[in-house]
Amino acid sequence: MGEKVTRLFVVAAIAEAISWAGLLVGMAVKYGPPANELGVQIFGPIHGGLFVAYGVLVLAVARLRRWSLLATGVALACAVPPFATLAFERWARRRGMLDTAREPAREAAPVG
Repeated sequence: MGEKVTRLFVVAAIAEAISWAGLLVGMAVKYGPPANELGVQIFGPIHGGLFVAYGVLVLAVARLRRWSLLATGVALACAVPPFATLAFERWARRRGMLDTAREPAREAAPVG
């Protein structure tokens, strides 16, 4: 379960960055010479949905992988600037925060 959620987080981080690119191109077309709003109408809702999905997955992975409050806050803040989710994902991977091979240690629950 934890491996699947972590992989979804990585996919959401990449997809959110791609949707940022689409939205930025759509805004350039909207406010540029063609003055066509189609790009914003398409990529706006897509980016909004991926933004929310990324935020939910950050919270899920942070709890699952026992991230610090600071790391969780930085991950959430990275959804705002364009392409920052990619930078955070790489940073977290280099520090072992996304390792799926090693599950976080769980304390034994008392029985009986």
